[in-house]
Amino acid sequence: MPLDQNADPPAPGTPSTDPDSTQRVGGSTGTSAGTGTGVAPRALRSTGWNVRMPGPWTHRDLAANGARFHIAEQGSGPLVLLVHGWPQYWWAWRHQMAALAAAGYRAVALDLRGMGGSDRTPRGYDPTNLALDITGVIRSLGEHSAHLVGHDTGGSLAWVAAVMRPSVIQSLTVVSAAHPRRLRRGLLQDRRQMAAFDHVLGFQRPWIPERRLVADDAAQIGGYLSTWTGPNGLDDEAIENYRNAMRIPSTAHCSIEPYRWLVRSMARPDGLQFVRRMKKPVTAPTLHIQGAADPVLLSHTALGAGGYVEAPYRWRLLPGVGHFPHEEAPEELSTELVNWVREHKR
Repeated sequence: MPLDQNADPPAPGTPSTDPDSTQRVGGSTGTSAGTGTGVAPRALRSTGWNVRMPGPWTHRDLAANGARFHIAEQGSGPLVLLVHGWPQYWWAWRHQMAALAAAGYRAVALDLRGMGGSDRTPRGYDPTNLALDITGVIRSLGEHSAHLVGHDTGGSLAWVAAVMRPSVIQSLTVVSAAHPRRLRRGLLQDRRQMAAFDHVLGFQRPWIPERRLVADDAAQIGGYLSTWTGPNGLDDEAIENYRNAMRIPSTAHCSIEPYRWLVRSMARPDGLQFVRRMKKPVTAPTLHIQGAADPVLLSHTALGAGGYVEAPYRWRLLPGVGHFPHEEAPEELSTELVNWVREHKR
């Protein structure tokens, strides 16, 4: 049964009574630890579509950094935490979850704050707080450290988490995301990268972007997903799922708040302080994967991040692949990922 999107969130410390918060999927049982401060709708009333999709994984909620986060988990072994980008949710990592589980790893895909099945909080969308969400989830999973994998926004936050909490990150895999200092430089000095980020600049207006994102059953999301890929585009099922995920109440607003912070903070003290903090080198072994045909993050913007890494660093440019390598070339990316985490055990 779909979750009532208008239900009030539980008071802190109150056990969840939502029948979806503990469910058996693919032969294992998930448990709830929800103590979030914001409503975390997961379903569309009109269709019954739900982010907690069935499969060989377990769904559950975790409390971390003052909010409630939805995760999907598959396999057992060393922890690999996968963090999606925009406009996706945990399901984007389904191929890599299967590959990691088969290789003997505990693959956990996280829904970022404000997206998927996680809390929509009224604030907390700056990169520092979002990175603390990620490291907090690792702790809530009962681990002291993990291999961290991030795509797009999740990749940007992976860079931040590796700088802020280096002891928590065993290895880093960044997909379609520039180091924050490289991205800032590109948005300030490179007209080509500015043009590629025109959607982000459009998000700076109040309310209008949110309305456009959900109009016509989130048709704009389908347009983005189709034009941001290479020849091996996303299939119809994936596009429909991401459109549905954006239609969940408050997602359109919350999901673009990090982009608003990115642009609006550039000349503010908090933004300048963040950029200075990101001078600190990454000490985790880093695999950096980029699609050569990515029209959103240009490859020359992503290139050069190795200068911020004082550890083994590998750059992989995938020919003919756009902004979503984990879905456009899932086998190739999964092989790279599994080999990287195997190579860098603690």
